[in-house]
Amino acid sequence: MSTSPLTCFKAYDIRGKLGDELNNEIAYRIGRAFSQHTKAKSVVVGGDIRLTSEELKLALSNGLMDGGTNVIDIGLCGTEHIYFATSHLQCDGGIVVTASHNPIDYNGMKLVREQSKPISGDTGLFDIKKLAELNKFKEVKAKGSMSTLDISKPYTKHLLTYFDPVNIKPLKIVVNAGNGTAGPALDVIEHTFNQLKLPVTFIKINHQPDGTFPNGIPNPLLVENRSATQNAVITHKADFGVAWDGDFDRCFLFDENGDFIEGYYIVGLLAENFLAKKHQANQVKEKIIHDPRLTWNTIDIVNQAGGEAIQSKTGHAFIKERMRKENAIYGGEMSAHHYFRDFYYCDSGMIPWLLIAELICLKEKPLSELVSARIKAFPSSGEINNIVKQPNIAIKRVLAYYQEHALTIDETDGVSVEFADWRFNLRCSNTEPVVRLNVESRADEELMQTKTKEILSILLA
Repeated sequence: MSTSPLTCFKAYDIRGKLGDELNNEIAYRIGRAFSQHTKAKSVVVGGDIRLTSEELKLALSNGLMDGGTNVIDIGLCGTEHIYFATSHLQCDGGIVVTASHNPIDYNGMKLVREQSKPISGDTGLFDIKKLAELNKFKEVKAKGSMSTLDISKPYTKHLLTYFDPVNIKPLKIVVNAGNGTAGPALDVIEHTFNQLKLPVTFIKINHQPDGTFPNGIPNPLLVENRSATQNAVITHKADFGVAWDGDFDRCFLFDENGDFIEGYYIVGLLAENFLAKKHQANQVKEKIIHDPRLTWNTIDIVNQAGGEAIQSKTGHAFIKERMRKENAIYGGEMSAHHYFRDFYYCDSGMIPWLLIAELICLKEKPLSELVSARIKAFPSSGEINNIVKQPNIAIKRVLAYYQEHALTIDETDGVSVEFADWRFNLRCSNTEPVVRLNVESRADEELMQTKTKEILSILLA
């Protein structure tokens, strides 16, 4: 009986280096612990394309079944497939085996309970950790069973409810699955589009799922990983481009010129889109959830559109919890996580680009034009990450420099400091040993750049 600490349990999910941190035996214990803690009668499982995902999923499933839980295996999938299947099938929980954009020698898991509610550090994940570490489980009267199910058709049917196919005009879209699990999901969407005779052409790159990742780990947040999508958009004269991470719970957008669009401005675009539709339909003042890192553009758009902007701490568990509390129609993080009330308050990497495609057709404007005015109105630095030896001391040093003349100081997540014409947010990462900086201004690119350099010099002093 092993009682050693399990280092693969993080604040929001499970992630670890293959071997000592995460292996089949640990996966089995996680399954037993999940079953015992949640008392789940049925759980959906699936896995990404990582070379170890199938065996880890099998070990996890054996643990669940030995704990008395029935397992529904939906096969190769993205994280949002698990979110969808858990609620659609009315199961008691769901677990996807995925390492998303982590290095090749890593794997992990993301866990939800009934109604696709996230299980994180303060909502049960560390209780599961303790049970898995103790490795002593209750005897069960009857073991669970295993079944398999393909949910791709009902999942795709659900995606189509977010836009009106009648609005779609001829489009050419570059799609870069990064050799992750987005490829098969896109194939089903393409098939459905063809059945509906929608005039959309997909230019597919790095499309085939491949756990060796011959084109590198899919993480479009890294600048060096963007050129393939950018070049394809330019070469094929596409209307826009989309790239995903490994489990496609995030999508990243490129305009018709191949330029990468910061997720911050997509949040504003989608918020405006949802509010316009709902305001026309029922005159209700809908709520939009946003994170504290970059805020002014989102708040301005939401206020103009007659909605209510509500700030939440960064992180999917916090955003989802606040969305449920407020019954918000949409929530967005600048990190390219987008959350939807009608998707069980969960994040999706497929719904955003479908909405953008419809918006381009309705507005009859290219994507660059849809965001250019907002980028000029609220220029931002994008997230700048720095490894700092004593992050809390460094953040206090920055705060001490600026606090006397600040209009407001907010500590919802890290520290946000606002002045009349510029603001910044500094926070320690929940997942990496870095300090993250975001700066924005009111229509003053030079001021934003100057203040960014100034803060960095104080932070790294």
